[in-house]
Amino acid sequence: MEKSTRFCACVLLLLLIPGISLSTPGRQAVSSNPMFTARQISVGGIPVVRLADSERGIEVSILPTIGNIAYEMKIHGHNILFFPDVNLPDFQKKPMQCGIPFLAPWANRMDDSGFWANGKRYSFNMDLGNVRKDNRGLPIHGLLPTSWQWHVTDIGADRESAHATARFEFWRHADLMAQWPFAHEYEMTYRLSGGELEVRTVVLNLSLEAMPLAIGFHPYYRIPDIPRDRWMLSMPPGKAVVADDRLIPSGELKTIDLPNPLPLQGRTLDDGFTDLERDASGRARFSIEAAGKKIELYFGPGYPVAVIWEPASSPGKGRDFICIEPMTGVTNAINLNHAGKYPGLQTVPANGKWAGSLWIHPEGF
Repeated sequence: MEKSTRFCACVLLLLLIPGISLSTPGRQAVSSNPMFTARQISVGGIPVVRLADSERGIEVSILPTIGNIAYEMKIHGHNILFFPDVNLPDFQKKPMQCGIPFLAPWANRMDDSGFWANGKRYSFNMDLGNVRKDNRGLPIHGLLPTSWQWHVTDIGADRESAHATARFEFWRHADLMAQWPFAHEYEMTYRLSGGELEVRTVVLNLSLEAMPLAIGFHPYYRIPDIPRDRWMLSMPPGKAVVADDRLIPSGELKTIDLPNPLPLQGRTLDDGFTDLERDASGRARFSIEAAGKKIELYFGPGYPVAVIWEPASSPGKGRDFICIEPMTGVTNAINLNHAGKYPGLQTVPANGKWAGSLWIHPEGF
């Protein structure tokens, strides 16, 4: 039998096996089970990847060309992620933090306009305009929150799940390498399965030196139709991170002085937590709930730190959300490590990789 004939026969056999699907990057996935689907569509001219679980009424929508953020996770039509009341073309013109933004190559703030790695200091070129600053002028949230340069590499669905994978090749972009001179790539997979969404991130370090790892996510959660003042937050036991008025940690930890569960009425939070208690699989569990509705959040062992942000409520500003953020290290972990104040900094070895996951599990919607 010629090679081409054998290849066609193998493909035909694969397609006849229940539960097997073949997908091609850039095209709609084929699923042998309509319960799970994964599609690439256009909404208002904006590319969207949509994962769906028809049995549980869950639909996840992702924007590969706007930071690869998931901007909707709807359960029976109710979105548990905060997204502004705008259409996607307008959002693309003026994006803002919402949904599940990815923060890299550093998350949260740096205490200086540069960072230390392998005994050397690297300065940011602030004239390039790609380093965001907070209201005190500190570099914040990395370089990628709304980048259009993600590429979908795989999309598929089978009997048990739907997934989509996108890649960001950092090393291809001179304006980014000028700020963070480590050749590396990110690969992010959203997987909908068993009633929950897993967000798995792989970091590939292609450079010849170890790369400091200070990435994270800044997810915006909400319980639709219930004011935040009625929500309860539960979090695992651990330690609170001591920080100054710039929200830069000192390197010290203290006992958490918040009740658990914590009523969110009248609260504001912008605090870090570490040494989190974990289950047998190494996952730390958080949740928010109200009126029988609950969103459970699990951080894998790659995320030893959580930052929780609950800004003050303000009429008309749509701030009924809470951010429960998985982080690979405390804020300013890289520079704190160099100063000898934070031994927990993770690194990715030369030509090595790192992987971590978070899970979102809604109930009662």
